[in-house]
Parts: sequence; C-alpha cells; structure tokens
Amino acid sequence: MADTGDSRIRLSFEGPLATIVIARQDKLNALDYRMVLALEQAARLVEEQTAVRAAIITGEGEKSFCAGGDIEAWSALSPGEFGLAWVRHGHRAFDALARLRQPLIAVLNGHTLGGGLELAATADFRIAEQHVKIGSPETGLGIIPGWSGTQRSVNRFGPQLVRRMALLGELFTAEEGLGLGLVDALAPRGRGMAAATEMAQRIMHRGPLATQSAKMLINAAEGEEVHRPLEALAGGLASSSEELKEGLAAFRQKRPPEF
Repeated sequence: MADTGDSRIRLSFEGPLATIVIARQDKLNALDYRMVLALEQAARLVEEQTAVRAAIITGEGEKSFCAGGDIEAWSALSPGEFGLAWVRHGHRAFDALARLRQPLIAVLNGHTLGGGLELAATADFRIAEQHVKIGSPETGLGIIPGWSGTQRSVNRFGPQLVRRMALLGELFTAEEGLGLGLVDALAPRGRGMAAATEMAQRIMHRGPLATQSAKMLINAAEGEEVHRPLEALAGGLASSSEELKEGLAAFRQKRPPEF
C-alpha cells in the first residue's frame, strides 16, 4: 500500500495496474480537505510509476462511490478559504487525475453525486453498478458544482445533460446514464471492479506509448490540456532524432555541432 498521506485514500499497485480506493464508508466516501490533498498525491504516485499502464478509482462499500465534498468540512469555511483552498485544491487534485498519462477507469459502486460525479468525470471510462444513481444536486444547497462540474463535465457529457442535472436537479439511474453517455458500461451490484479489471486488461494489451499518446491528444482536443501534450510529443520525437545525438556528441566533445 502506497503512502498518500491519508489512510482514507488507499493506493495499491498490482503489476501494471494501480487502484485508488476512497475509504470513508461511514460518510458515504465524502471528501474532506486532507482527502483532497491525498487524492492529488495518489495521482502523482501513479504518474511516477512507469510500469503502470492503467488505473482504477472506486469507493469503499456499495452505498456511495463518492458523495462529493463533506458538507461539514466546507460549510464552516470563510468565502476566502472556500475559494482559495477548498475549490483550488480540489481542482488541482481532479486535474491531476484527469491528466494522468495512464487511462483511468472509475467504478461507480454506489451513488455518484455532486463532487462524486465531478471526480468520476476525471476518468476516461466509467463503469456503473446497476443500483447507482447519478446527479449534481449542488444548486439545491445554494452552491455550485465547484470542482469543474460546469466545465470538465460539460466536455465529458455535453452541456444540455449538465443543465438537466445542475439546474433542474435531475437524477439518473445507471441504466439511464448508459443511454445518456454518463457511463460507458453497466455491471451487476458488486461486480464493478471485476468489469473494470477486465477493461484494464484490454487497455494493457495495447501499445503503452501509443495508448498514452492517444489519451494526451484526446485530452487536448477536449481542452483538458494543450501545452503539455504538444511539448511531450514533440520532445519525444526530438529525443529520437539524429540531431539530438549530434548535439550531445558536440557538447561532450566541446565542438560546434554539424546538423
């Protein structure tokens, strides 16, 4: 078990597969500030493992994948603390997950609401167990979907569907979510992890460099990130060129390069 800084965010590695579990069942896997920081650390640890080719994120138990931000944690914050710490660090953690070079699969093993849906939106694929309900109820509490629920979620699911969840408070079943594009596959109760592992195996049988490059380009097309994919791909191309070999040789030999 890798150290994420908080035992409620569990990160484990099994060969080329990483698994992140949100383990706060008594609070429906709601996130407090320390857990948000631990999620960012978990993403960094996965990113650093060159042998890891796919990752899964899920919640403990079967009642909730993630209930979003812990209301008791954020409702006591001042406006400045809420915006500059809670929202800002939530974005950093979720961005780190969304921008993993490895494909990420979210197993929605329980209800996926508010920040939980925003967390699920960071994944490349979502597998929902059939008892799950999905939605963005924040405006019913007088708050907005603050962890990119009006931004990344629109890119992932489309603006009209996000309007129905955020402005009307509509909740969808897992089966409805499949038809609407909120999720990519269904699984029976308790079988989500098995389905995700099978999907991960399909990913890991494909070329790792090509898969990671394709993911970066898809992210760029969505506006998830643009500069890093371009620089990474161009840097990879340049690093394999004869020009680099000559440039390094000239540097070591203290002579002008002959390009």
